[in-house]
Amino acid sequence: MTDWFDALSLRGPADLGFINGGLDRTALRRDDLAWQHIAYNAPGTQILVLCQDTPILKWDGSKLSSTFKLSEAQALGAATDIVFLGMENGRSCFAHQLAADLFPSLKARPDLKLIDMRSIAMQALFDQSRTSALGTAKSLLSWHARHRFCSACGQASAATSAGWKRRCTVCGVEHFPRTDPVVIMLAVRGDVCLMGRAPQFPEGRYSCLAGFLEPGETIEEAVRREIHEEAGIKVGRVRYMQAQPWPFPSSLMIGCIAEALTSDITVDPAELADARWFTRAEVAAILENTHAGGVNSPPRMAIANHIMDLFVRA
Repeated sequence: MTDWFDALSLRGPADLGFINGGLDRTALRRDDLAWQHIAYNAPGTQILVLCQDTPILKWDGSKLSSTFKLSEAQALGAATDIVFLGMENGRSCFAHQLAADLFPSLKARPDLKLIDMRSIAMQALFDQSRTSALGTAKSLLSWHARHRFCSACGQASAATSAGWKRRCTVCGVEHFPRTDPVVIMLAVRGDVCLMGRAPQFPEGRYSCLAGFLEPGETIEEAVRREIHEEAGIKVGRVRYMQAQPWPFPSSLMIGCIAEALTSDITVDPAELADARWFTRAEVAAILENTHAGGVNSPPRMAIANHIMDLFVRA
């Protein structure tokens, strides 16, 4: 590993998706029902609306808006779930989940655009704060949709704490929104780095290796295990870089650089279609979309792109 390993830094790039949220989550008010009622019905309240995991956006023919007034949001349809996201510039922000069967009629309306969350981030349709809020809403509402029943006794659960908790209606067990930690890392050996191709990647796409953190593991242990399992490479030092919320449906990407101790690759075909070592010049060409072999990178809003860029600039 070259000397730059201990001097690495990645500080919140302006085009990394779903970070730098501007909401004050106001967690101490989540169980204050009187305050929640006032906040929800206040004149300046902002409502984010989703249907089938897709944000519903207002469209006036030239400009998109992600927020609705309460009356506008209610006119779209009855909310199956409502969550309190927090406060922004003195105004409360909530999110509505609409019934899935409304999707076709909403999509047909000329004053609305239904744009998936990944496209919103990739196209930078809103600033980081708004994209972060939409990602939070998507993750939280997706959790509610997938956790209607108590995992302890199997009976129905009900949302409480302004949408940040579910409580079983029979046994009383409380359930909290889950976030799945994922390590995503670039193994570096001298002036080359290891990247792989998952079978589901677009044609020519190579990226950092990644995998879920398992119970009982540290971040460093997960990085070493995943790289060795997927590519047969042994790893020494691991350096945490930065994390990125990833609302698909609700993960936290934990970005790392790893010190590769070996170079012979043994690919696990169940995880990767291919894995290769790339030089700095190759990675630079990949990021610039000029690689002679047609290799391409993840989009700029993804943390993998920024880790690759860090390797090039180091």
